[in-house]
Amino acid sequence: MKVALGCDHGGFDVISNVVKYLETKGIDCDYVGTFSNDSCDYPDFAKLVCEKVASNEADYGILICGTGIGMSIVANKIKGIRCAHVNDAFSAEFTRRHNDTNVIALGARIATASEIVNYVDIFLNTEFEGGRHANRVNKITEIENKYFK
Repeated sequence: MKVALGCDHGGFDVISNVVKYLETKGIDCDYVGTFSNDSCDYPDFAKLVCEKVASNEADYGILICGTGIGMSIVANKIKGIRCAHVNDAFSAEFTRRHNDTNVIALGARIATASEIVNYVDIFLNTEFEGGRHANRVNKITEIENKYFK
């Protein structure tokens, strides 16, 4: 499994915990930045991560900013991305189980570093259920294909 990760200055202090944890699990991490606490623009890093997922260079994407909201908005503008804004364990599980999301956006000002690592772990270890949920995901893809050429 390969995971692309990115953050802005709001997530910088947390992202290294996630990368270290994933590496201990033998997961290949592709960290695209940011590389300091200096103020930067979250769309730049969300775009880099999601392009890797959309092109199959990475299986999943992890985005961290102050709230996770801005990153999730950017992510969902990229064709092939289904990103959820996650701030609890239940959402981390069911966004994979029911929505087959391939990217999550988390808020470093909303959850602690250990909570974020836990949400990432749940997300990456939950399988898509398929069944009736596959039909719904297919409808999402149909909408995406209509509006994103």
